[in-house]
Amino acid sequence: MATAHDHRLSSRLHLPHRPASASRTGTDRAGSDVVAGSPAIATIRTTDVAVAGLRVLLGFVFLWAFLDKTFGLGYATADGKGWVDGGSPTKGFLSHVDVGPMAGTLRGWAGEPWADWLFMLGLLGVGLALILGIGLRLAALSGTAMMALMWIAEWPPAKHLDSGKPTASTNPFTDYHVIYAISLIALAAIAVGSRLGLGARWARLPIVRDHRWLL
Repeated sequence: MATAHDHRLSSRLHLPHRPASASRTGTDRAGSDVVAGSPAIATIRTTDVAVAGLRVLLGFVFLWAFLDKTFGLGYATADGKGWVDGGSPTKGFLSHVDVGPMAGTLRGWAGEPWADWLFMLGLLGVGLALILGIGLRLAALSGTAMMALMWIAEWPPAKHLDSGKPTASTNPFTDYHVIYAISLIALAAIAVGSRLGLGARWARLPIVRDHRWLL
């Protein structure tokens, strides 16, 4: 048998009836307001900006190397020695490889047209992909292969060249080539489709939707 106390409790717990759609709308709106102003979203946005910054700056490293070697801008490549002036982007570096297990092979590649084209297309492609935020998986694959070959050419584990001169290596394994390669792999893992770039639009293209390795 219900008592007066039960009736009073029931009236206090009773909620006014609202349409389900209105309830969901109100809940969604409140949830959106809370989420939009939450520290978690601020952290995510900061992370997005940091990742995009790393992507663009690393892309500029590759793109600048391409531009300097193509036009001889006077940094790593002297004025008048650029690719457009008839210079070879690979000859100066590979012809002086004097250490490591592939020294002879790499010297044989120096100045070869196919080596010049592959190297320069790699620099341009990786640089543009990173700056635009598209094709990051291909950029990571080709960029890592490029960094691996350059690491082998410099061969940081060696303390001395074949001639006996010091290599000036400061670390037997981790140098900037390794850091660049790991950064490329990390970007391909976490920044594919990023809205801070053209990645999201790129991912919606029919050919990319059908071939996810193009992401």
